[in-house]
Amino acid sequence: MSRIVLTAASRVGCVRSNNEDMVLAYDKFVRSEVYQTEFMTENTNRFVIAVADGMGGHNAGEVASVDALANLQYFINDLPQGLSSMEFNEMMIVWLDSINKIITSKGMADPSMLEMGTTLVGIIYYGGKYYWMNCGDSRLYRYRDGHLTQLSSDHSLNAVNGEKKHSNIITNCIGGGCKTSYLDLYEFSADFLEGDTYILCSDGLNDMVKDEEIERLVSEGANANQLCEAAIVAGGFDNVSVCVFSVQHK
Repeated sequence: MSRIVLTAASRVGCVRSNNEDMVLAYDKFVRSEVYQTEFMTENTNRFVIAVADGMGGHNAGEVASVDALANLQYFINDLPQGLSSMEFNEMMIVWLDSINKIITSKGMADPSMLEMGTTLVGIIYYGGKYYWMNCGDSRLYRYRDGHLTQLSSDHSLNAVNGEKKHSNIITNCIGGGCKTSYLDLYEFSADFLEGDTYILCSDGLNDMVKDEEIERLVSEGANANQLCEAAIVAGGFDNVSVCVFSVQHK
């Protein structure tokens, strides 16, 4: 069993007039605020920690991001117990198809929401196992033994071309006019270790703050809001949302 210590923050930044990001921080949806909590995994058989970066005209991205996270939380809570890792994977494919149809249909019904969409990166605990998932270019990092590692892969044009710098042109998302979407989904329970710190973020963080600086800040104990502040001090060109949680055994 583990104790999870979590901080989450979501801020509009310096340029945008509206915050289209959303964080699901275990038991709370976070947008344009700061939150912290801690909990024992022995007290729950499932939970979701995730970040969604919405996009779309007329601020419709804020609808897509909350729809994706609320729907995901409901879906995970409603799963029957006892699914194998393969069955869980299959159910997540079903979920992705379903949420794509929901978000796309909303856009077709309301022109102001046409082609709205969202990225999604998250960690799910279900049936005593940990899974991480990604759709789009929001990121999952792990800080271990003084080193920061990006676990997720950006689904972006630059990544396709083999370039390491970030690109605002994404190749995969939920909704957003994508004809086909996919999830990177991995079960990593054996590698979920005491002392690890995980950072989930929208591109508003890593566009403004280099990985080396994120590593330094986390090594000094920075929480989610302090990482958001670093992005804002650097210019805050986009909404910025971060969730940081550490794993501590009881």
